[in-house]
Amino acid sequence: MSWIQDATPDDDTTGEVTAAFEKDRASLGHVANYTRIFAHRPAVLRAWQGLNGAVKGMDPRRYEVATTAAALRLRSSYCALAHGKVLATAHMSPDAVRALADGGRSAELTEVDLAVARLAAKVAAGAADMHPDDLDELRGLGFADDEILDVVLAAAARCFFSTVLDAVGAEPDASYRTLDGPMREALTVGRPIASP
Repeated sequence: MSWIQDATPDDDTTGEVTAAFEKDRASLGHVANYTRIFAHRPAVLRAWQGLNGAVKGMDPRRYEVATTAAALRLRSSYCALAHGKVLATAHMSPDAVRALADGGRSAELTEVDLAVARLAAKVAAGAADMHPDDLDELRGLGFADDEILDVVLAAAARCFFSTVLDAVGAEPDASYRTLDGPMREALTVGRPIASP
């Protein structure tokens, strides 16, 4: 599952690990591998949830496109699978998600989707190499500066979360094996999915 031992409720003196595990079981039906890692530092898990919740205040489809694109650029299978699944469940077909992952075209992917994905990928690739004109494509599509910042925030937040998971060898949850096959393959860009 990962290169460090999972946090367990047995080591939990505050009840926070138990609460995090129970929350996952209620919403996912299992404890996510990322929760097992972050539960070592409940304060960081809470802070991440707060930050991520604040970043998600943007357009939901735009958030998922930016997050998925950043995860793909970071080669984070875990985050690409998680957010690709949300895209395919709530915003577009699995074929469109696969096209987004493969850099291809789909009638479902709008100019905005593609521009958001390109900017998020640039942020994830290395923001220090960016230039003012990297924001021009979204401006040309009518984005206000706060909307551009939303995309940057989504991509930058993903850099933190994905980096932590990959740095400790966390594998994507085995439940991702049930996703649409071609989409699952396109989103598995780094670590393989955990065995059942």
